[in-house]
Amino acid sequence: MSIYLFASLTPKAEHAADLEAELRHMVAETRKEAGNRRYDLLRRADGSPGFHIYETYVDEAAVQAHRDSAHYVAFRGKIGDWLAEPVDVKALLGVDIAA
Repeated sequence: MSIYLFASLTPKAEHAADLEAELRHMVAETRKEAGNRRYDLLRRADGSPGFHIYETYVDEAAVQAHRDSAHYVAFRGKIGDWLAEPVDVKALLGVDIAA
């Protein structure tokens, strides 16, 4: 069963560009993971500083592999002081998913 995650990150204004650069790196690295099906980076349409990541993994083991990956651990280590609030991650299960 696929696992869907929706993560929201709100940077401090002075770190918005730093966070975006690191997120773009995360996109490239995460899409290479065997258990990743989708990893999309989105920005808030109203122009306020903030990003969302829509993620899909084949199963919970793939989610854990992502969280254990060197690029994820390095990312989390860098961004702590850049955020205006804690990362908000919602784990979701599909109900009606387009192919």
